[in-house]
Amino acid sequence: MRFPLFVFCLCLTLASPASANVGFRTEHIPDPQGTMIEIGIWYPADAAPATFQLGLSTQTVAAGAAVVGDHLPLIVVSHGNGGFFGGHTDTAEALANAGFVVAALTHSGDSYQDQSRATDMPNRPRQLSVLITYMLNSWPGHDRLDPNRVGAFGFSSGGFTVLAAAGARTDPAAIARHCQILPALFDCQLIAAHKQAPESWAWATDTRIKAVVSAAPAIGYAFTPESLAAIRVPVQLWQAQYDHILPAPYYVEPVREHLRTVEFHEVMGADHFDFLPACNHPEQYPSICSSPAGFDRAGFHAAFNRAVVRFFRRTLLLNRANSYTPAH
Repeated sequence: MRFPLFVFCLCLTLASPASANVGFRTEHIPDPQGTMIEIGIWYPADAAPATFQLGLSTQTVAAGAAVVGDHLPLIVVSHGNGGFFGGHTDTAEALANAGFVVAALTHSGDSYQDQSRATDMPNRPRQLSVLITYMLNSWPGHDRLDPNRVGAFGFSSGGFTVLAAAGARTDPAAIARHCQILPALFDCQLIAAHKQAPESWAWATDTRIKAVVSAAPAIGYAFTPESLAAIRVPVQLWQAQYDHILPAPYYVEPVREHLRTVEFHEVMGADHFDFLPACNHPEQYPSICSSPAGFDRAGFHAAFNRAVVRFFRRTLLLNRANSYTPAH
């Protein structure tokens, strides 16, 4: 779940104005706990874009352009362990192109720069709530947002984060049992290395979140069935067939079994990091950028992004009086 050190290149290549209508900017926002949180924001715009290198991939955006539209829905994004705000650029672009404002954060204490709070899991949904509050109340474009249409997208530890923010709760005893039996798995090694007791985890639900996309959620086995069943917002849940970081049946399966409103997708032939966009130079970071033989990551992401956009359109943009029926 950990990302390599990222090199940010702001070299520009002009692109056709018709290729994107997505604005982009970065900011640092205050965390009540005393740190600053780095965020990236994608949004509908009407300006000529350029192609930027961001992390391991590229994005085609109009940096600093004005926001276009009103009553825009907001999607907040939580990355995986050791990641950063730009880990899902293509999905953010697709959502912004479809009329959403997307705000992603770099989790303080669990990023490629800082792992000091990598197993302080409640800190993640807490920071996600800080981001939502900033976007709705303080962001310069906050008056263009619809506070009743907020969704959350997360991958890996971020997939755990968005479920926890929606109300899922953990059983510390389940974590202890799991790691006693399977100590070599990634999450158990991380917990052992950081020596933080899950018994100390305390949670808060953010009721502003009305829909969730969770891809390859971490620590799914630890969520209590009762808390998952109590989640009433719709969830789109994704699993990679050959996930070697969070292997079946410990992570996605317990979540899928107990959620009431879930749209489930298994990605055949995919591994864990295939939920990240295709890398520009995959040979430089093979552990993250390589896919199983025969799997087309770029092709998958085109379909993945369409499905994510479709889900958030259906759950956040349709008449709220309509009932939600999960797709299968």
